[in-house]
This record gives sequence, structure tokens and C-alpha cells, in this order.
Amino acid sequence: MADDADAASDPSDDEVVRTAAEAAEGIVFKHYDQSAVTDLDVTVTFEDGVLDVDVYLNAPADAGPDREAVAQEAVETAGEAVDELFDE
Repeated sequence: MADDADAASDPSDDEVVRTAAEAAEGIVFKHYDQSAVTDLDVTVTFEDGVLDVDVYLNAPADAGPDREAVAQEAVETAGEAVDELFDE
């Protein structure tokens, strides 16, 4: 019975995807001005309890911090945001 109650209180798949995407975008725009980002693609899937986040970031090399490092931070932050969502 407790498992049913826990499942009922879990966030919806849409909420998980939205939370992860917003967290990832937030990290990118924390490091870069929006005008400096020439292309940003955040792809999030959540199926069978598995979260997959992919961030493609294109900004001029001289626009700020390392793009790959920012993209990796965005992926990690998205996962942390979803973990927090399930802990609520």
C-alpha cells in the first residue's frame, strides 16, 4: 500500500521533463548572455524512471566559459533538480 501512495505522489513525467529542461537552461543563461548563445538545444526524456538529458550549446569561443563545461554542468544540474523534485 505504501508503494501505491508513493507512486501517486510522484511528479508526472511532464513535470520531470519540464523541471530538468528549465534547470539546464538556467545554468546556460547563468554563464552566458542570451544574445551570446547562437544555438541551444536541451533534450530531456523520462521513461520508465530513467532521466536522459542532452545539452547542445553553441556560443562563440570568446563569449565566456568553456561551452562543454557549461553543457556538462547543465546536465548535472538538471539531474539534481529532478532528484529534488522526487524528494519533495
